[in-house]
Amino acid sequence: MGLIVQKFGGSSVKDAERIFNVAGIITETYKQGHSVVVVVSAQGDTTDDLIEKAHEINPNPSKREMDMLLSTGEQISISLLAMAIEKLGYPVISLTGWQAGFITHSNYGSARIRRIESERLKSELDKKNIVIVAGFQGINRYDDITTLGRGGSDTSAVAIASQLQADLCQIYTDVDGVYTADPRIVKGAVKLDEITYDEMLELASLGANVLHNRSVEMAKKYNVNLEVLSSLERKPGTTVKEVVKMEKMLIKGVAKDEDVARIAIIGLPDTPGIAYKIFSTLAQKKINVDIILQSIGRHNTKDISFTVPRADKETAISLLEEKYELFGAEKIESCDNVVKVSIVGAGMQSNPGVAAKMFEALFEANINIQMISTSEIKISVLIDRKDANVAVNAIHDAFYQTIEK
Repeated sequence: MGLIVQKFGGSSVKDAERIFNVAGIITETYKQGHSVVVVVSAQGDTTDDLIEKAHEINPNPSKREMDMLLSTGEQISISLLAMAIEKLGYPVISLTGWQAGFITHSNYGSARIRRIESERLKSELDKKNIVIVAGFQGINRYDDITTLGRGGSDTSAVAIASQLQADLCQIYTDVDGVYTADPRIVKGAVKLDEITYDEMLELASLGANVLHNRSVEMAKKYNVNLEVLSSLERKPGTTVKEVVKMEKMLIKGVAKDEDVARIAIIGLPDTPGIAYKIFSTLAQKKINVDIILQSIGRHNTKDISFTVPRADKETAISLLEEKYELFGAEKIESCDNVVKVSIVGAGMQSNPGVAAKMFEALFEANINIQMISTSEIKISVLIDRKDANVAVNAIHDAFYQTIEK
């Protein structure tokens, strides 16, 4: 028998009934003769509740103290789940992130995993224990608790699977796999049997709330066998892997990302080096820039528009305004009433007309496109926020209405 890593999200352990359901899944796997390591998120809305409590005390708490606070959510989950498995009569032990050996960088709130010192994990598995690990957390070189950012429990699970060379890493959620679109928005969304790492990474980065994008990056890098499936229904999910069988689907999914703001710098001098000055300024503050559009220079001026995460909009504008004179711009405009809608699929590389089909669907839905970005396996457009769900449905219908459900 092999080693299986299982990860359960907050909705899967939100109350006693769900915890015992999860305990049943874990012990069933254990009874089959597998070694089992389980990674758990905080229950339900616990993380949001803790953030709210923090802001009642201090509207601007330090990131270090926030990590100290938020890490307690997962500790509640692992202990309750371990108690449930104990009650079922199986050997089990719960470990915090640092007890499990997660050593991270010191960037509080969004730490990266440096390494896993896995001796404790291996020791507990050798004792035939089911090992329950708190996701989303670790410890830095100062012995301070750190967290990996929202969705970090997925990354914790994949990191353990990689370190221990697990046979399978299962990500249990409240949906039964990866769909061609959010089934809560698109009634005709199709569940995929399999999807490539690259396609899944694009979808995760573009707003599909199924897997954390850093976990997919890590799974691809270390060739971790990954499966997304439901904790509420016992049926096969979606396999994420390097190569999938040939399918008739040109695209694997339609995603929307609401965490977007658009910034436009108007009337820049049409001279070399302007783009470098602008984007190096933002890079120094680690502000990610996505879609970029530059107009053709006319009358010795040009405009540059780009998108940033909504949370970074005000910081980005402040930075740009500080160097307003250096850039020589006429004005800076911004808007966060926008959404990025994207299609993803390796099949589009060898099939002309995919972009035209997407744009036709938006035209027929009377939706205006503000910006466009393309790569080998994705096309993204920026549109008004009010049009987001209509756009996702229109695009999905254009590509999937002929596919047998």
